Amino acid sequence: MSIQLNRFLLLSATALSAGLVLGGNAMAGEVAGRVTVDGGAQALAGAEVEIVELGRKAATQADGSFRFADVTSGTYTLRASYSAGQEQRQPVTVPATGTVVADILYGTGDQMAELVVVGQRANMASAISRQRSADGIQGVVTRDSAGQFPDQNAAEAVRRLSGVNVLNDQGEGRFIAVRGLDPNLNAASINGVRTPAPEADIRGVALDVIPTELVESIEVKKTLTPDMDADTIGASIEINTTSALERSKPYLGIKLEGGYNEKTTQVSPKASVDFSTKLTDRLGLAGGFSYNKRKFATDNIEAEGWKTANGITYADTVQYRDYDVERTRIGASLSFDYIASDNTDLYLRGLYSRFDDQEYRRRLIFDMEDATPVSGSATTARFDSAAGERFTVIRDLKDRFERQTMTSLVAGGETHADAWTFDYSVSYGLANEKEDGSLDPGRFRQRFSGSGSSRGTVGFDYSDLGKPRFDFGTGQANFLAPSRYSFYQLKETALSDAQDEEWGLKADITRSFGLDQGQFDLKFGAKARLRQKDYDKNVNYYKGISGSFTLADVLGDATYQITDIDPVPSKRGLEGFLVNNRGRLSLSKVDTQNDSAVADYNVDEDIYAGYLMGRYENGSLLAIGGLRMEHTRNKLGGNLVELVTAGSKRNGVTLKDDTVFVTPNSQKRDYTDWLPSLSLRYEADDDVVLRAGTFRSVVRPGIGKIAPRFVVEESEDGERKGTFGNPGLDPYRAWNFDVSAEWYPTREAVLSGGFFYKTIKDYIVDATFKNGRLNGVAYNKAVIPINGDDATVKGFEANYQQSLLFLPEPLDGLLFSLNYTYTDAKGDVLGRSIPLPASSKNTLTGMVGYEKGPISLRIATTYRSGYLDELGASALEDRYVKDHMQWDLTAKYKVNDTIQLFGELVNLGDEPYLAYQKGPNGDRLLQYEEYSWTGKLGVRLTY
Repeated sequence: MSIQLNRFLLLSATALSAGLVLGGNAMAGEVAGRVTVDGGAQALAGAEVEIVELGRKAATQADGSFRFADVTSGTYTLRASYSAGQEQRQPVTVPATGTVVADILYGTGDQMAELVVVGQRANMASAISRQRSADGIQGVVTRDSAGQFPDQNAAEAVRRLSGVNVLNDQGEGRFIAVRGLDPNLNAASINGVRTPAPEADIRGVALDVIPTELVESIEVKKTLTPDMDADTIGASIEINTTSALERSKPYLGIKLEGGYNEKTTQVSPKASVDFSTKLTDRLGLAGGFSYNKRKFATDNIEAEGWKTANGITYADTVQYRDYDVERTRIGASLSFDYIASDNTDLYLRGLYSRFDDQEYRRRLIFDMEDATPVSGSATTARFDSAAGERFTVIRDLKDRFERQTMTSLVAGGETHADAWTFDYSVSYGLANEKEDGSLDPGRFRQRFSGSGSSRGTVGFDYSDLGKPRFDFGTGQANFLAPSRYSFYQLKETALSDAQDEEWGLKADITRSFGLDQGQFDLKFGAKARLRQKDYDKNVNYYKGISGSFTLADVLGDATYQITDIDPVPSKRGLEGFLVNNRGRLSLSKVDTQNDSAVADYNVDEDIYAGYLMGRYENGSLLAIGGLRMEHTRNKLGGNLVELVTAGSKRNGVTLKDDTVFVTPNSQKRDYTDWLPSLSLRYEADDDVVLRAGTFRSVVRPGIGKIAPRFVVEESEDGERKGTFGNPGLDPYRAWNFDVSAEWYPTREAVLSGGFFYKTIKDYIVDATFKNGRLNGVAYNKAVIPINGDDATVKGFEANYQQSLLFLPEPLDGLLFSLNYTYTDAKGDVLGRSIPLPASSKNTLTGMVGYEKGPISLRIATTYRSGYLDELGASALEDRYVKDHMQWDLTAKYKVNDTIQLFGELVNLGDEPYLAYQKGPNGDRLLQYEEYSWTGKLGVRLTY
């Protein structure tokens, strides 16, 4: 055991001894209860409960519960406040010992009509209340009492929060960037359990895997306290599923939906059910199931290898890509809540999510690497093979099926013993991404050369940045003839299996001290996270075939709408051909061995943490401070893969053939981080809350970046090129500073703003190096992840939300929200000053809604400015993404208390995705995608 860990355990033991010696009030009891609405049937989370005379406050949990320990005996006033209703007051008499139960029924009598529990107003009111009562700076998205969440998947749901930017994949929100930072700098939890990542090489979790029908709330916490995992610089994203104790009456919700994508003209079904019930007075059960099969299409154009010759700017490769995608999501959750005694609550929560992604991609590729244009300008280029400029046209297919699964299990409980509270849990998380049998790519090609029958001429017009056009002249008949395209390459992924598994064990102990005014809590605890991530890849690489095999043998039809790219392979043609003709294909043993070994790795990462924290609250002031220690141990395994060409020497022997050498590698490392933090909240007035926070955090490098994988290719002349993992990478370490102010001028309203500043040490980037050595391996050119110099992130965010209840009827049903974030994120890497990747300077979301009687309408927009996506070898090769604005429309109609009809239009403006380089003569296209709009119709039944 390390010296640092011994010291921390000694510090924790000293704190425990101090708590035991200090003891509590001799004549003190407890006050506990629940805040509910709808006659006690529905818990009210996020309400603030206060013992007025003592200045002690508590926010209600998801089940509406609150508790005050070590309260001096006497008679007091309990006050409950919530954004959507007037405050409630009631007396409570605390005994000298024992617990008094003081349940608060909110929204009784005339107030019941004012209190909102369903719809947009309910979502807004809950979010405002939880934001106000939170210890730190956070944003919250919640479902209402009818189980309705405002969006379709977890990533898109948080897009409405201040400072949150969602990165799309195929037109769907997938990864979350907070305050302009890389999504890998966030951490995600499900029911308090850190979520492993299905993808092979990253830590970031794609939250579109999780259906919102299974979610009760999503909290985006931007400041940390010592009792929280410190592995985030952006935010801690905490996803909570439903609890059986939220409702005292049985509940059943059923949702049926059909979606229509304009590009596919097909209907995509979706269905979900969620429920909760009490099996006994002490045992509750809640859960849900969700199914969604979405069919959609994407039209894409990509270009690369931009060059300028004789005043002509051109790309050496232009691709027209036709995507047809089918994504199936299946999710299920189940929770048991058991009141074991008046002082102990136990729970068991599980969530399973499966995400199937079947992607067909047909491409028309112009490969001009061996050609230079014979004429053109800064925006046009024309090629003619008769001038000795040979070029190749490729038509290929990707037939890839990928399955991602996520499983999260946690069992734990909370026990109260006088002024002591014990929280404990054991957890298990498993994430997996698997392919077996995917074909990517299967290629057919035709070469145009000379001035004879194989002559070809083609021109490109790049004046439209997103949609460069091509015009095939001489040789057009050959260009359009499928029998002229001969098979030459097929790569089959026999297996791609990434598995990320983590066990967790946590214990927290809190000793509460009731003061004459206010309360002090001493809290300490420990946590162990034992993680193992493995990746195994096996491919079959075929080059050539005996006999004839052309595109005409597997001909299909394109669904591409930008231009005509026929002829193309059929979606399933190559799969069927491979089943019946595998023996005719020529397996490239060298490429198969190389590609099957280069990506494999296994990484063990064990994290042992302990903390000591104090929480002081006195009326308007709350202060939380302390120290967290996290000790990290890594065991890293991978392969050194060397491809040595024929004619080279190995151990003094000249090789007759190209040969792959695979050498296993393993390394160990460990390090310790001390992470202090301090959070302050001050209620300057009844409707004004001021906050400040500072904390130190640590984000460990991506698993794929620290795995000792050394992929080296050696040519006949001995030149060695490769891509390296870097086990010596230091983690990101950051100091984070926040200040904010919140004004709650009236019910269901908030206006807030804040400033943030972060300094990040050892920011990680991929860099290209020449003529060096890493871990004993010499290279002439290599791409290596390295720690850059310091980076800074600074900016401000503003948020305004309000139900416009003061307007005359019928306008009093209007709702409005608007938030804006400005981020300036810069770092220094290898002598260059760059904006940090995935950092948008400006992000904005806005919503105008209307909710009155049975009608609910909402129009929402999200905007993010352009950002640096990837760092190139030079500034001219950096990849940027253009700004993006999306509009969505939702309409709902409540037929009666049981039936609600709804419709939705997504991406009304058909906003595309566009990535580019900043060339000397203007922007140059790298990637363009358009998705069109999607419509949805459905019905929701609530019982």
